[in-house]
Amino acid sequence: MSRDDSCFGIPAKLNGTPPPLSPLTNDLWTVTFNVDKLGDWFYTIEAWIDHFATWSADLRKRLSAQSASAAPTSSSESQDIALALRSGALVLTQAAQRTKGPDIKLLAAAATHLNRLALNNSAISEFPLSDEIIALAEHYPDLSLASRYSQELHLWVDRERARYSTWYELFPRSTSPDPTRHGTFADVKALLPDIAAMGFDVLYLPPIHPIGTAFRKGRNNSVTSTNDDPGSPWAIGSKEGGHTSIHPQLGTLRDFDSLVAATNDHGMELALDIAFQCSPDHPWVTEHPTWFVIRPDGSIQYAENPPKKYQDIYPLNFESPDWRGLWEALRDVFVYWIRRGVRMFRVDNPHTKAVPFWEWCIAEIHKRYPDVIFLAEAFTRPHVMYSLAKAGFTQSYTYFTWRNTGDELQQYFEEITKPPITDFFRPNLWPNTPDILHATLQNGGRPAFKQRLILAATLGANYGIYGPAFELCENLPAKPGSEEYLNSEKYELRHWDRSASHSLAPLIAQVNHIRRDNPALQSDYSLHFHPADNPNILCYSKSSGTNKILVAINLDPTQEQAGWIDLDLKQLAIPHNQNFEIEDLLTGTHYQWHDRSNYVSLNPDVMPAHIFRIIPSSNGEATLEPSPPAPEPPKPEDSE
Repeated sequence: MSRDDSCFGIPAKLNGTPPPLSPLTNDLWTVTFNVDKLGDWFYTIEAWIDHFATWSADLRKRLSAQSASAAPTSSSESQDIALALRSGALVLTQAAQRTKGPDIKLLAAAATHLNRLALNNSAISEFPLSDEIIALAEHYPDLSLASRYSQELHLWVDRERARYSTWYELFPRSTSPDPTRHGTFADVKALLPDIAAMGFDVLYLPPIHPIGTAFRKGRNNSVTSTNDDPGSPWAIGSKEGGHTSIHPQLGTLRDFDSLVAATNDHGMELALDIAFQCSPDHPWVTEHPTWFVIRPDGSIQYAENPPKKYQDIYPLNFESPDWRGLWEALRDVFVYWIRRGVRMFRVDNPHTKAVPFWEWCIAEIHKRYPDVIFLAEAFTRPHVMYSLAKAGFTQSYTYFTWRNTGDELQQYFEEITKPPITDFFRPNLWPNTPDILHATLQNGGRPAFKQRLILAATLGANYGIYGPAFELCENLPAKPGSEEYLNSEKYELRHWDRSASHSLAPLIAQVNHIRRDNPALQSDYSLHFHPADNPNILCYSKSSGTNKILVAINLDPTQEQAGWIDLDLKQLAIPHNQNFEIEDLLTGTHYQWHDRSNYVSLNPDVMPAHIFRIIPSSNGEATLEPSPPAPEPPKPEDSE
């Protein structure tokens, strides 16, 4: 009886023999293989009748049955050992005919050895071939009747920053130390030490291009502007240029190159916003009018989301008769900035562009620059977000901003941190953006900002903040019920007092350094939730090897909340009925907890969360010496 065996074939990728599949159960198989280069990998499955493995398994069974009976003086006729050896010699001879070089002689000699044992009716009790011969025979299978899966499956390999990154967004024009002056790249450069000290590794800039004057927006999104209003950076293009030009008040291309280099010197990368839309003054409007939607009256369609109107922005027409020219021009925008040292892009509203364009554009760029990372700013329907991820986007914004209760957070994160979603979708969590000031931050004050920071930084391996507004707890909406900021930085220059006593910069730095020191927080796949008897307490853990992090957080920014956590001890590798030691990484305080039920109390005005590290014992388990169960575990004391 023969056995089906299978292996993976990675065309022109894997060195040596593709790894064999290993059985799981019920005809399910598994295999692992290492990928050692960035870019696109291909694999498929090929299966064949493995005559050598079938013969080997058969002979081992015969030898085992023979040893269980009375010890023979010669080969046991009842088990047909001699005939089995001759069959093995034939399999090895056929394998030798498929080989080249010195392997032919080795396999032929092994076949001769088996025939000699059979001829002499030798008594054998152990398998008669060496590991070297077994490996050779497996290396040259008979593929004449092999079946190969018809599809080549793709696997894209990103660099590490795709999995783990910490983003800080700022508007360069608001970085001047002089509140009466427009900020410059040099001003941003002066802030790099402080941003790096807070533990960020990505500095993200909104559009840095010339801003149009036609229908320019005024302060607080007013449809009228004055000569002093700088306009929205997303209204891209003027007589000074378009998507490959720099706003003249920010500096020169040489200044930009200097900023890129300085950012790298501080251990960070510069990410740029790419917004494929144009102001009415963009050079493309006159050079390529077919790239825009022409209305029946001959005017160009501006952006609308009725009843809202954005007359300062023209969307691009992806149904243009010159769609090829448009696609190539947009791809070349990325390439231009890549050649200036940028390898990370936050893409504005990609869901309003054609998904086939993104699939083509990202693939074209990755052919030449496989290290480029694309973040999709797509607050849209789930399947559209997922389609963009499948089209090639490295990371995506999420609904985290609008998930605030324990049930909402657990349900959402159990969806986006587990297969099949993790096969293609990588979340990036933002508690605020220049467009979004959620009611939780508006109403919860400074404790809410601390709470959402810790949630974003520990639930997600990738997260970011709209920097100055977040660290200074900016929480005034443009009007009741609105998620727009009052005096939004999108429409005016702002001066931020980064030395203010209420700044969250020290806490942000502490949380980011906890992330850097603990590999468990640098991926999403191990996220596991633990029940608590208070719905305002959310508890979850992450692990990487022996590094295990347990977070307990108060979701109520206004009141102290307490409760009992029911730990999943198996998930944490903690034996039942044991004491174990934990350290709160926010305070440095150590506690001893016992078994699965443990108590927390969290005052949001002091600190809304514990970030515990479970301290492993010398044998690698998170345990101490057993002790009698206490009537009530000690209650952690709150402190800054």
